[in-house]
Formats: sequence, C-alpha cells, structure tokens
Amino acid sequence: MLRKIVVIDESSCVKCNFCREVNVCKSPGKCIGCLSCYYACPYQARRMIDDEVEDEIVKIVVDGVECEVPRRLSVKEALERFWPSSSGLDLRGLTAPCNLGGCWACAVVIDGKLERSCVNHVRDGMRISLNLEGIEPLRIVHGPQPHKVGGKATPWYEVNGYRYVESAIWVAGCNLRCPQCQNYHVTYDNSTKPMTPKEAAEKLTGCKRVYDTPGIAVSGGEPTLNRKWLIELFRFLREMNPGARLHLDSNGTILTEDYVDELVEAGCNNIGIEPKAGRLSTYMRITGIRDKDLAEKYFNNAWSTVKYIVDNYLEKVYLGMGFAYNSDWMSFEEVAEIGEKVVSIDPRIQVTVLDYFPAFRRGDLRRPTVSEMFRVKEILEGVGLRTVIVQTRVGHIGPRDKSIHH
Repeated sequence: MLRKIVVIDESSCVKCNFCREVNVCKSPGKCIGCLSCYYACPYQARRMIDDEVEDEIVKIVVDGVECEVPRRLSVKEALERFWPSSSGLDLRGLTAPCNLGGCWACAVVIDGKLERSCVNHVRDGMRISLNLEGIEPLRIVHGPQPHKVGGKATPWYEVNGYRYVESAIWVAGCNLRCPQCQNYHVTYDNSTKPMTPKEAAEKLTGCKRVYDTPGIAVSGGEPTLNRKWLIELFRFLREMNPGARLHLDSNGTILTEDYVDELVEAGCNNIGIEPKAGRLSTYMRITGIRDKDLAEKYFNNAWSTVKYIVDNYLEKVYLGMGFAYNSDWMSFEEVAEIGEKVVSIDPRIQVTVLDYFPAFRRGDLRRPTVSEMFRVKEILEGVGLRTVIVQTRVGHIGPRDKSIHH
C-alpha cells in the first residue's frame, strides 16, 4: 500500500528537542502519516515522502461494529475511510480540525478513555465509541497569565500601561500553517496534559482575582476549533465572573452565524477577528494555506463574520480586528485597501496592527521600523478609521483622539 509518511532530514535537524518535548509522535518508528510533526518542526527537518508499506490488518470495533483496517492508520483516517457516514465525527460544524493533536476537537472514546483520533494509530482489538454524551471535552491550555496590553480586541481605553487589563490563556491547535507563527510553542503542543472547560475557567478566574483584571481572554492557536469546549468555557466564566469582559481572539475562519450566536449567549462580549490581509494572495502567503479554494473560504468567512457581528451584536459585543504588517508580504497600498474595507463595514471598529518580526520558520523577516508602523497608522486613519492601534518595538501607539469611545 502506497502511504505518505514523514522522515527526518538529518541535515536540517538542529536537535532542538521540539519533537521530544512539545509536539511528540504517538506512533514512533512506524509513521501513520498524520503529518503533525511535519507541520510542527521549527527547522523544517521533516520531509514527506511516498512509501510502499506492507501493512498488517487489525480488527477494531466502532460502536459495536467490527471492521478490519490497516494498522498504519490514524483512528481518524480509519473512521473516515471505513465509516463514511461518520466522517467529521459529529463535530458540530467544525470544518477545519487542526490535525496536530492540540485542540482535541476530534476526540473519541478509545478503550473507555477520551483520546484524540488525529494523532493516535489503530491497534488490534481497539474499541471506539463516537458517543460523547456526558463526557467533558478537553483541550491543551497554556497559562493563565496577566497582561498589560491584551489582544486585538482589548478595548484601547482600558490600557494604561501600568495595570494588568486581562488574564489570558492560549489554547493549542490551529487550522492555519503560518510560517511566521509567533505562538508556535502553543499552537503545535500536543503533549501537555489537557484541561476541561471548568478547570480552565477556575484558573482564569483565580488569575483575575489576584491581578484584578477587568478582562479575561482566550487566544491561541485557534480557540474556535473545539466548539463544545469553548462554549462551555465561556458559560463557566460568565457564572464565575458576572459582569466581566470576556474576550475571544480568533482568526475567524470557521465561525458561523449560529456559532457567534452561541458564543454571545454563553457570555462572550468581546471578540477579536483577524482576517490577516486584504488580498487573497497575501492571505495565502501569511497563513501557509496552499489550497486556493480553502484559503478563499477562510478569507471570506473571516470578513463576513466581522460584518455579521457588526450587524447583529455591536451593542452587546466590543469588536476588534487585527492584521500583521510586514513589508515582506504587504504593501502600503494593501494597508489602505484593508482600511477601506473595514470602513465600509463600520469605521468605529477597533483595528490593531502588529509589527511582525522573526519567529518559527521565518528567521529572515525584518521587524518593521517604528516609522513604518506610524505610516500604517496614518494610512488607516486617513481612510476614515477612528480607532487604530499599532504595535511597535517601543510600545503600542493608540488613537490620536483620546475622546473616542465606543
């Protein structure tokens, strides 16, 4: 059987131990082609090859039905190939699982224990249940930590540089493959012990009380991948922190109208969306998504989600947008196009621009200068945006008119 497998390119490996400590293989010695390590290696020391594999057949049982499958398959691939009706695993609208092992959205019950189907291989006698009713969802979480600046949707007028404005967590897993990912230690983590929504909410609530932060934030990775976990988290946070600002940072790629409705109902009252670019070609360079149709779907969905929130929740939700500027992938002309697109939706939307600098696989990137970021700010304000914040190496620069308040 011809299989795509991953091999180590010893000439590129720098022995950084990322594959031993952060993104850890669940089938060492017999690659199942889940590709988690391929996407996670900071130094691209993994190569994908086609290999003719003589694979043994094993028997697994799914919801009482026995089936024979090749052993060198992930549980998820086995389910998709041999149980077509189960493809997607009832993930409530999830269109883009991370396939990295961090988000736990693809989890099923394996031999009586909740476990990820994307990175674990089938084995003889394995018993799988797709019924997750009554089982608490899990997710890998980093933090919490207090922050003085916050994220793209943290209301600018709460930030004074002296006190902490948010208690934040970062969740693992993402459906994008940004080659300059600045949170890659979080995004590609598949080895940290996961938490339930209640455990994460308790830790966030404790952090908020210690540092007296007005806001609580969830970032990533991409938080929206595991819908059940995220909705339950916000419900617990609302119960434990009545009246608090509850902030979600998202790339907006898989948010649907009903998903946004459910988030707001659960208590999320502060949402940041990052469409990342104004042009599809730029979006593809930034996100690492090579499939043009998929990239276009993600790109358009992020922008349409912004409009849906403006049209339906602007009185209930403080909305922010963000994108990353670097001259390596974006011109000032495109910056203006982004600004004009936001103004056409609502000029009051807070826009935060990050000055992207070298991280993950993009050590060649030059961090934008302070003057470049001031120019970005001038362009966006020049097309009519009222609330523009830019990140620079000397700190965040906020709106010129301090009287602006949503």
